[in-house]
Amino acid sequence: MVRPSHPGNVGAAARAMKTMGFSQLVLVHPKDPNVRQHPDAIALASGASDVLDQARIVHTLEEALNGTTLSFALTSRHRDMGPPVINARECAELSSQHLHQNEAIAMVFGTERTGLENKEIALCSYICHIPANPEYSSLNVSQALQVLAWEVHYALLNHSETPITSSRQETPATHEQIQAFLKHWEQALIEIDFLNPKHPKKLIPRMQYLFSKSQLTTEEVAMLRGVCTQILKTKKHLNNQ
Repeated sequence: MVRPSHPGNVGAAARAMKTMGFSQLVLVHPKDPNVRQHPDAIALASGASDVLDQARIVHTLEEALNGTTLSFALTSRHRDMGPPVINARECAELSSQHLHQNEAIAMVFGTERTGLENKEIALCSYICHIPANPEYSSLNVSQALQVLAWEVHYALLNHSETPITSSRQETPATHEQIQAFLKHWEQALIEIDFLNPKHPKKLIPRMQYLFSKSQLTTEEVAMLRGVCTQILKTKKHLNNQ
């Protein structure tokens, strides 16, 4: 949960997670740093006080996503640019496959009033939406979490009966590996004048979405970073001539 402002929603989220068998709640820069001890959070957590007590508090979404190989930004708003858009059931199927392969995933929920910012969505692998009444599609953040937690729980139950065999033997790249590669990629593209050094960020989001769709492996990231290293090395050699 990113920048949650209402302690009650944090408690309700903990309860929603526990009912579906999940326990790893992460709070990104909550408005109240002591939200885990807030009476409203404790009351609405009900029997899930253990999930609430163990909730991890971090300063940035980047920190929260470290170690994950798949992440979903929950939003109901249309975005002109962004990661691929899927619905809650598709999100649950992808999540189940990753979880059965012992990979770490993240569901990212925005602040109650304004949701997720574009730069936060850009850090995620997919945009996920919950199909609802088009005339009134707004769900409370803990309600949205409950819906998605149930979908993932149901998908996991189905997949436990039908084991999944992955056609990919490689290890998926983690969030921090991909972010480090993107910074390296940006440096290389600036060096060969593909990106404007005054405005290097203009095309980077589009490239980030491109790589998100590819679901890069650690081997592929290493290969691409090797290309970046060679570009930078060659450019430096040419500059020294």
